[in-house]
Order: sequence, then C-alpha cells, then structure tokens
Amino acid sequence: MTLTNWAGNVRFRTTEIATPSTTDEVREILSSAGTVRALGSGHSFNLIADTDATLISTAKLVAAPVIDAEARTVTVGAGTRYGELASLLEAQGWALSNLASLPHITIAGSVATGTHGSGDGVGTLSSAVAAIELVTADGEVVTLRRGDAQFDGAVVSLGALGIVTRVTLDIEPSFEVTQRVFTGLPLETALENFDAIMGAAYSVSMFLQWTDPDRVDQVWTKARGEQVPVIPGDPAPATERLHPLAGVSAEACTEQLGVPGRWLDRLPHFRLDFTPSNGDELQSELLVPRRHAVEALRVLRTLADDIAPLIQVTEIRSMKADTLWLSPAYETDAVGLHFTWKQDQPAVEAVIAKIEEALAPFEGRPHWGKLSQASAADRARVWPKLGEFAELAREMDPQGRFRNDFLAFLDDVGR
Repeated sequence: MTLTNWAGNVRFRTTEIATPSTTDEVREILSSAGTVRALGSGHSFNLIADTDATLISTAKLVAAPVIDAEARTVTVGAGTRYGELASLLEAQGWALSNLASLPHITIAGSVATGTHGSGDGVGTLSSAVAAIELVTADGEVVTLRRGDAQFDGAVVSLGALGIVTRVTLDIEPSFEVTQRVFTGLPLETALENFDAIMGAAYSVSMFLQWTDPDRVDQVWTKARGEQVPVIPGDPAPATERLHPLAGVSAEACTEQLGVPGRWLDRLPHFRLDFTPSNGDELQSELLVPRRHAVEALRVLRTLADDIAPLIQVTEIRSMKADTLWLSPAYETDAVGLHFTWKQDQPAVEAVIAKIEEALAPFEGRPHWGKLSQASAADRARVWPKLGEFAELAREMDPQGRFRNDFLAFLDDVGR
C-alpha cells in the first residue's frame, strides 16, 4: 500500500511504518539501526516527513491529557489532534489561546513546523509550548522546558532532533468567541487601514480569490467577550454563513453570523466533525515581518495575473513575535501570506518561485511544511539562528538518523 500525505501530492517512499503508543515503544524502534522520520496528520505539502527507511506514525501517541491547574498547563501525547484536546480541556473549564484553521492537525507536527493561527496579540501554536519530551537517536528520553538552554532551538524542530512523544502547552480559563464575516472590502482600503483591520478582533483573516485583484473578498473576525469588530471601509456583514471559497457550501465551517460560542467552536475556520475539503489542493505560505506587510501585499498585487489562474484562495493572518529559533515570528510580529492552490504542482511551483523572488526584499520566511523554492542560502538569510539550529541538530543527532533529503540544506549552514 502506498502511503501519501493529506493532499496526495507526496507519496512516501518507505514501506516500513511503525505505530508506537508509548515512549518506551519509540525507544525500542530507535534501538535498531537506520534513519527514522516522524509523521503526524500528513498535513504537509513537501517532503519534510519523507524517508526511504522507517516512518514513525504518531497516531497512537495519544496519552491522556494531564492538566496542571496551578501551572496552567496541559501535557498531552504528541499525536493528539488539537480538536480532540480542545474538547477535553473545555470539559474541565480550560482553553488554548490559539488554534489553527483546521482542528484536525496533530500537536507535535504543528509545533515542529511552526504552524500558526491568527491574532495580533496571539503567538504561533509553537509559542504555547511550555515543555517537550523527545527520544533522541540513542534512545535517551529528554525533556526540555521553557527557559532551558536548548529549548528555543528545539521547539520548532523540523523533526531533526528526535521523536517528540509528549508536549506541554499553556492553557487559560475557557472563553467565548463571536465570529462575523464581512464581504467586499476594497484592497486599497484594507492596505491603508491594515493595522486597524487586523486588530479589529482577537483573530482576523482576510481572504482574496484574485478574480478581482483590487478586492478583499471576505474578512473573518473572531472576537472575545463583548467586543464588536469595526472594519474601516464598512464592508457588508454577511447575512448567511460563508465558506472562504465562493460557491462552496459552508457546512464544514464553524458558526458565524455573530452567534457567541465556545472558543473551540469559533477559533478554527473548520469543524472537527467535517473534512474541510477532499485534499485536492496545494499550499504555500510566506510569513513577512509586520513592518513589511503592506508593502509586500502591494508587490503581491502586481503578480495577480500570474496567481489568479492557479489560486483557490489567499489568506492573510497575523501573529505576535516569539523567541523560538525557527518560528516564522522569531523576534518579529509577523503576517502570513497563505496560498491554497489548485493541484498543478509544476505550474504552482513556478508561480511560487516568482512570488518568493518578488518578496525577497521583505524577508519572507517560507512555512516549513508547505511548498517553497527557497534555497539554503535563502533560508539562512531570513532565519538568523538557522546555523545554530544546524549545530544543535548535529549535537543531538550526530549520526544523522533523523535527517532526510528535505533537511539536506542543514549541511550547507552552520559550519
């Protein structure tokens, strides 16, 4: 049987798939020689998880969550999906501060690739990590906690340091969110009022389909408590639930129309009990420092004719700075320019190359789990700690057991 990623554009080369359910079982797998990679939900679009040797699925690494109310943390198995953890937390009156658009993705895989949600005052998913437990190449179980010397380098790890078995996340008391969608905002109005729009609610996303390159098709706002978003330019409030893609049923989307609800039922764009699409898509994303966002979007607008024939939707989101070495928001507030493409990989990769070249002056960081044409030199230019991360990987995995073709660029930095 051929194993593929969620989108089907990657066919993993291995036929050796292990499904451990405990840390000790991971140690046993690592007691045998050979290279190893970890696989979460498969919601990546490049070869980051690929190997021709042993692939460790984290699907059964789902140890029951342990809540520490005094520390305001929860420790959970690496393969647990965010949506599943959210329900368990809510049942005990707790919440996560942030969720991605899909609650279907695994915690360890999301953290390792720097995946994020949205919100001017909210960090990436990885910024909520308080501790990680991983098994190194020699079978040692290592726990790193926030404040430890290697912690900031080890959280967004690309799977290069070991097999993560448990993750400890910050939590807070449960809260309600109200989601509203607005339509038909002129792009120029959005750019002139960018900070006001992105700060209009706890979480804000702008969607463009590029059929009209001068228009933001939808603005999704997720407000906490009694906050009512005010969007400059007075775009029309939606009168029915909408999907980010025009003409697609909103059945799989979370509740909108200003109806208050639990954080876990509003912060994601899509519901856990629905598959949001059939995976017939490709994704790429550049995350630019907030100070460059408006200018970067003006340049992106000049590429509309290249983008439009291949795009399904572009989403613009924000996040606050953190200190994690390979985070997209390392030492800068950041704005994500996310692209969901039609599944024509050669044509899409050609347009991605154009986008990355045009936005190079704005220090864009490509998402680690999505398509990119960035070279090792390109990555080293925008991640100042990449060389130190490469050294950390060599220190923790001197035999290169967790290395694969995707991570070969680490050989070109840090020496």
